Amino acid sequence: MLSLYFNKIKRFDWLLAVSVFLLFLLGLSAIYSVGLNQEFVGMTNFHKQVIFGLIGFLAFFILGVNNYNLYRVYAKVFWLAMIVLLVFVLFFGQTVNGTKGWFFLFGLGLQPVEVAKVALVAVLARFFSNRFQHFFVSKHIIVSLVFVLTFVLPVILQPDFGSALVLLGVWFITLILTGVKKTPLLILLLLGVLATSLTWGFFLQDYQKDRIKVFFNPLDDPLGSGYNVAQSIIAIGSGNFFGRGLGFGSQSQLKFIPEAQTDFIFAVIAEELGFLGVAVVFVLFGIIFWRLTVLAKTAADDFGQFLIIGIMSVLLIHLTINIGMNLGVMPVMGISLPFVSYGGSFLITCFMLMGLAESVAIKR
Repeated sequence: MLSLYFNKIKRFDWLLAVSVFLLFLLGLSAIYSVGLNQEFVGMTNFHKQVIFGLIGFLAFFILGVNNYNLYRVYAKVFWLAMIVLLVFVLFFGQTVNGTKGWFFLFGLGLQPVEVAKVALVAVLARFFSNRFQHFFVSKHIIVSLVFVLTFVLPVILQPDFGSALVLLGVWFITLILTGVKKTPLLILLLLGVLATSLTWGFFLQDYQKDRIKVFFNPLDDPLGSGYNVAQSIIAIGSGNFFGRGLGFGSQSQLKFIPEAQTDFIFAVIAEELGFLGVAVVFVLFGIIFWRLTVLAKTAADDFGQFLIIGIMSVLLIHLTINIGMNLGVMPVMGISLPFVSYGGSFLITCFMLMGLAESVAIKR
């Protein structure tokens, strides 16, 4: 039995796996650096991230050596289980930063919506692969949207609009890659504009509206709603080519950057490791997307292909929004940088997604 598992591990896409591991180490070093000057938290977050990383690696190998078609068979079970969990957290979860979407176990916070991203990738892959040869646009767009909304609506009620946007984005990107014609996509975009208008008028809180207003002019209120973005831009600009060195960034070490270990960890890397550190981040993500693209093209079946498309969608949306937030070209919405930002639930989710990708790699 063990020899069978070792043979499967040998067939992993190790360039993909090593790139993920190096990104995790880079994020870990930045978290350690920020923790040096935190009086109350100190190295607690660093130690937690190490624990979550070990759990993530275990999930990576377990999902990697198992046949990914298991997730096709049990996709509906995962879907129903996640709906129950997302509703359950609304009643019995704990509130963190204004969002009631957390469970705490032995001092470690777990966010169900992160695991929901894995379930959504499996559900959409099953749905589209079963209908790829006979895709009826209006019917299947509506049905697939209903699947997504069963996740999105409880998440909005938390409220966590950033995660809701990620879930919708994964569905929309996957839909585009099925080859849907332009007219249905245009209708969806118009409906999206209408939904956005209604959300602005009836659902968004004042602080969330302020974040979106800052998107258009981050420096309009540098000491108020634009403070995070303004400090992030200063940190990125001060890094120059080689950076100030780990533990020596003025913005990150003197606590000018709020949420330095989570939302704005890219700014910490840019300040302390400079252009070289940022280049390493982009090269590693480039390798990851390149290998995932190869896996999508060489997947053994349609389900494996759509599974990889969903995985790429999650990573791409997080990467784009997080770095956009740090550069002041996207609104701040609490979206983490994959494998780099502090946060156990999302880190484990990313490793689970990579495990699914390796499972596809074994059978390609």
